[in-house]
Amino acid sequence: MAVFRETPYSAFNYVVELEPGQGDQVDAGFSDVSGLNAEVTIAEYRNGNSKVNHVTKIPGIHKAGDVTLKRGIIGAQNLWDWLDEVRQGKLSGKRNVSIKLLNEDRSDTVVTWRLKNAMPIKWTGPTLTGKGGGDVAIEELVLSVETVDQE
Repeated sequence: MAVFRETPYSAFNYVVELEPGQGDQVDAGFSDVSGLNAEVTIAEYRNGNSKVNHVTKIPGIHKAGDVTLKRGIIGAQNLWDWLDEVRQGKLSGKRNVSIKLLNEDRSDTVVTWRLKNAMPIKWTGPTLTGKGGGDVAIEELVLSVETVDQE
């Protein structure tokens, strides 16, 4: 387990693990992960006969934002198949995803974020250009997430 330290950990050593669905586990060599967030909604309340002129704020439901994963096109069909499973309305399309931040020598997990009941809601293919330029063909998958936990 990671040790608390004064110097922040780097953001470039991480692993994304997708729970297996129907069939083999999804390969997850992603170059970018963004959108990790958790939010608590607030309900405001005040009695009409309250002796104070402010509302009381009460914690409401919590929600997680959409998480975006990007990776280079490697010829694998698995992300598209996962999206297709969800498009067909199959509840088996919901999967748990773990994102693990690793220390510099990749020998230890610093923190793990667990995305519960994630499912793809958007796939974006690469921008293609005949002019070249050396860019890598990137695909993007946006996941809708029910909850985010941190360990």
